[in-house]
Amino acid sequence: MTRTRIKFCGLTRVEDVERACALGVDAVGFVCYARSPRYVPPSRLASLARSLTPFVTPVLLFVDADAAQIDEAREHVPDALLQFHGSESPVDCERHRRPYLRAVALGEGVDLLDWQRRFATARALLVDTPTPGHGGSGRTFDWTRIPGRGARTRPLVLAGGLTAGNVGAAIAAVRPDAVDVSSGVESERGVKSEALMRDFVAAVREADRAAPDSAGDA
Repeated sequence: MTRTRIKFCGLTRVEDVERACALGVDAVGFVCYARSPRYVPPSRLASLARSLTPFVTPVLLFVDADAAQIDEAREHVPDALLQFHGSESPVDCERHRRPYLRAVALGEGVDLLDWQRRFATARALLVDTPTPGHGGSGRTFDWTRIPGRGARTRPLVLAGGLTAGNVGAAIAAVRPDAVDVSSGVESERGVKSEALMRDFVAAVREADRAAPDSAGDA
């Protein structure tokens, strides 16, 4: 059976991290961007990361951060995957010598195939809705603009306005390797709802059970 990976992003509370892990998610994201309402200061990163269970990957999200800020965050979560949401170049992403995700705001005129050529060292490309706030908008975008699996050379993480109500359709349309959700499982900004998290995971698993064999994808 196909297994779509699940990442919950924008977690700010220990209890939400614990609940996410109990639901079997694959990754948990912490926002290291001070302008975000889900910002986690470096002093709190370690306590949140300590709540992770084995095999759940911590992810640190940055937007045009300088090296000192990234190094400080990594001191608290040294095994984290890095996620870049700003104007970072391939060199900027690679200089930290850590696996990374590169976010792509898939607006008009954006060629995802060009991004995957430029960021060939990325662990995956995370495709999101264009927004001035660098994600977390709660809005979807036109999924038909994403190239089919046969044209993709990097794993794809689908983000942008996903909820338990639409993630099944998103998985059927895009066939992503993973899905990323933040506002879609929140009761308020930065506060995750246990019920919404549970419903989201259940919807992803149901979509996986319904998915046809991946062989022959375009």
